[in-house]
Amino acid sequence: MTRAATIRTEVPDPGLVAAAVRPDNTAEMDTRVEDGGVVTRIERDDTGGLQSTVDDYVVNVTVATEVAQHANRHTTHES
Repeated sequence: MTRAATIRTEVPDPGLVAAAVRPDNTAEMDTRVEDGGVVTRIERDDTGGLQSTVDDYVVNVTVATEVAQHANRHTTHES
């Protein structure tokens, strides 16, 4: 039985964040921009594998979001 999770993340620049995390996707993952957020569906054969993949993905999205926000502040000269 396949296990699945769908994660929706609201971020200021969903296209940029989705593009940043998409290269790390495995064959069991699909990342897209939907209604202004990043939506990723992950499917794995077992619960432990699903949990590990979700954990890694959450870290990647967090880092991508922080980098995008930092780049935006730098580009717009905000502090």
